[in-house]
Amino acid sequence: MRHPVSRRRVQAMAVGFVLAAAALLPSGSAGAADQYEWAALGDSYTAGVFVGDPQPALGDGSRDGCDRTTNSYPDLVERELAEFPPGKPVRLTNVSCGAATIADIASAKQTPISPVEPPEGGWPAVDPQVTRAKLNEQTDVVTIGVGGNSLPFGGVLLKCLETGAVNKSCRDFYTNPPEGEENIHDKLARVQDEYIGMLAHVHQAAPNAKVITVGYPAVLPDDASTCNRLSLNELGGITRADVNWLRDDVLKQLNNTIKTVTEFFGDRYVDVYASSVGHDACQPAETKWIEGICGDAADYWPTTLPGTLLNCGLIGKRVTLVHPNAEGHANAAAHVERAIRIALLEL
Repeated sequence: MRHPVSRRRVQAMAVGFVLAAAALLPSGSAGAADQYEWAALGDSYTAGVFVGDPQPALGDGSRDGCDRTTNSYPDLVERELAEFPPGKPVRLTNVSCGAATIADIASAKQTPISPVEPPEGGWPAVDPQVTRAKLNEQTDVVTIGVGGNSLPFGGVLLKCLETGAVNKSCRDFYTNPPEGEENIHDKLARVQDEYIGMLAHVHQAAPNAKVITVGYPAVLPDDASTCNRLSLNELGGITRADVNWLRDDVLKQLNNTIKTVTEFFGDRYVDVYASSVGHDACQPAETKWIEGICGDAADYWPTTLPGTLLNCGLIGKRVTLVHPNAEGHANAAAHVERAIRIALLEL
């Protein structure tokens, strides 16, 4: 199947955005201070959500509903880059936020949806992540892991669960959708355009920074027959045909879109998919780097999903909705750390 992204169109838009932004920017050089400045932007696959202790801690008045945790890949990488080179530490500003979309990185205020200790009346909106991170001429590195919620991958996954329960195809639903719903090709084309605008905004805000984008891991198996459709610890009742479609026509194409746009901007793309093949949500507990619909998480994480009948507590699990576990974040950290080290050497 031909990828819906037009490389020529991406190139023309990317060049136009970069030139327009560059004309407005002051000249300068990063890396001149006594520490390197790294900003981590992204969604729940960056924030961590349930892989460690909440940051800020439970009960802390500065909690914002974004569900950043210890043992997320930014947290792991920061520990490894305490000094780089010796005597010059890397300071992390992590503003990633669960459920963030591409728009929430650069231009939109986000209302967090954390189910953990929400205040009465819900979480207040937070500024775009570019603003929260205070990106400027002194920012040395920006990492960005976003895109899935803009598709939205989670919504497509839940639709596949719904259709799978009655042995229907969500692939058919998104190929010939009802009025008011985008087909999958239109979704990917829209994500492409949003990603171009977002990267242009990041470069304008941090003109001297090395920008690194992070793709999504292999959450789905290469062989759909390995999945147990009776197990919510895996992908639940999603049909095998739809697992294959989600992998090849949705997740891989989303990663391809991010990679294509990133490379046209001259930025570095971090592939965490290839290294995570064989560690998907349908693997045994000791092998998987991705928790299933239900999975293992700390006690503070919920067992039910509001607005649905999903109750993972019935099987002694938490609602993990196909997210990386600690091993998955450790794998991402190894690749992101390498990319940051290369970027800092280039400053």
